Amino acid sequence: MQYDVVVVGGGPAGLAAAIRLKQLCAAQGKDYSVCVVEKGSEIGAHILSGAVIDPRALEELFPDWKEKGAPLDTAVTEDRFLFLSKANAWQVPGWMLPACFRNHGNYAASLGNLCRWMATQAEAAGVEIYPGFAAAEVLFTDDGRVRGVATGDMGIGKDGGKTDRYQPGIELHAKYTLFAEGARGHLGKRLQERYRLREGRAPQVYGIGLKELWEVKPEKHVPGLVVHTAGWPLGSDTYGGSFLYHLEGNQVAVGFVVGLGYRNPYLYPFEEFQRYKTHPAIRGFFEGGRRISYGARAIAAGGLQSLPKLVFPGGALIGDDAGFLNASRIKGTHAAMKSGMLAARSAFDALAAGREHDELSQYPEAFAASWLHEELHRARNFKPWMSKGLYTGTVMVGIDQVVFGGKAPWTLTHRHADHDELLPKERFSPIEYPKPDGVLTFDRLSSVFVSNTNHEEDQPSHLRIKDPAIPVKVNLAVYAGPETRYCPAGVYEFVTEAGTPRLQVNAQNCVHCKTCDIKDPKQNIEWVVPEGGGGPNYPNM
Repeated sequence: MQYDVVVVGGGPAGLAAAIRLKQLCAAQGKDYSVCVVEKGSEIGAHILSGAVIDPRALEELFPDWKEKGAPLDTAVTEDRFLFLSKANAWQVPGWMLPACFRNHGNYAASLGNLCRWMATQAEAAGVEIYPGFAAAEVLFTDDGRVRGVATGDMGIGKDGGKTDRYQPGIELHAKYTLFAEGARGHLGKRLQERYRLREGRAPQVYGIGLKELWEVKPEKHVPGLVVHTAGWPLGSDTYGGSFLYHLEGNQVAVGFVVGLGYRNPYLYPFEEFQRYKTHPAIRGFFEGGRRISYGARAIAAGGLQSLPKLVFPGGALIGDDAGFLNASRIKGTHAAMKSGMLAARSAFDALAAGREHDELSQYPEAFAASWLHEELHRARNFKPWMSKGLYTGTVMVGIDQVVFGGKAPWTLTHRHADHDELLPKERFSPIEYPKPDGVLTFDRLSSVFVSNTNHEEDQPSHLRIKDPAIPVKVNLAVYAGPETRYCPAGVYEFVTEAGTPRLQVNAQNCVHCKTCDIKDPKQNIEWVVPEGGGGPNYPNM
């Protein structure tokens, strides 16, 4: 199938790019064909974010978004930032909060629902959207330019043979292909390697974000309340914190982020999240409530200095596939959308000039001149400072953001990828986590159940172990099997057969967070797309 532009990924970046292309077509009398392929069963199925959304990019895309019914219904009414110890909480006075933690004018919302709404706008504008089709391969011209993608075959059995469900994948050819797969996109990773897009750039660093959606008692619900915390249950040397957002309809989104540069192999991000909810300043929100959904995803948090080169012959990286997230504001939706819109403008102008399969150099130039670049430049030192520990980081971020307004005459950088940071188990003691009570705290398998995750079981594993000896000889022996803890879905477990341990991969549990691809200490696990339509089916996340 031939298109002018193919967009890989139906999140905020991909949809914003597709919509902007069609808006430009309508304004200038063109009719360029635009296609969006999305691996989730529907638009929004794999979308997970906090989310407090800055509407700046949305307003540029749709100045009349309120009249059109965009689902941003709950304006932020109050910000609270708490430092937690095990038993106490200290609230930062409002006058001391840096601007990055102030959310006046923003909205507590479901990003999944926003994407579903954006998809209806895109289709009305003439964009073709194909959910349930996973882009599995990048296609190249004979001279090495990107000419599109191929979707994965359906109905391939575990043995590699064709089953009675077999349907071949489809080649989608395009003059330009925009990759918007989210953090650690597997095609984006390959493109960065092939075209050396990371040369001269700092390593990308990530966090794992875990989230639950709750329905709480009306008397405990404060529409528009935004609560962030730092400190307990994490140690001061581990980057991370929580969010708690009161949405409409007595719903509360609660989540926990742990930086994946942590060093202690016994750290268990899922259990840290469960512990957090038991804090005296937090648990009261959930008393008498019920959990509705759960999910997890990786977050590209490196900032401006970790962005790769954005373009290559025939396409571009947009959204979190590149790393457009403002870690200091804990926001990426507006950045993803803006990046998609900038790339769309560049692609449109190239098509109008009769070009194809070349570099969209106008896109990085437009980014460098945009408000998004200015915003990310102000935030560039946040993550490097916070990686130095909670107390040092808090003081230095305060100086950077309050005293210098984010314009300090220095730029810190990230020196190591997250998988290089893990230390041997002998340096640490195992962490004892309390058992879940099934009311406020839960185990991973019951959590995966409410993520509505499903995969066709008779298919090759999409979690590829490059060297089957490494999990036991290195990961288990040196690091106490960290994959059994950093995975938020219980995919990895060591089982013993005839006295010999081996790694068992329960790929059907995977929520597509990509943490294993990021944190495995020997980079021995590669995440690739399963059959289209597999994975979580998040409602209202």
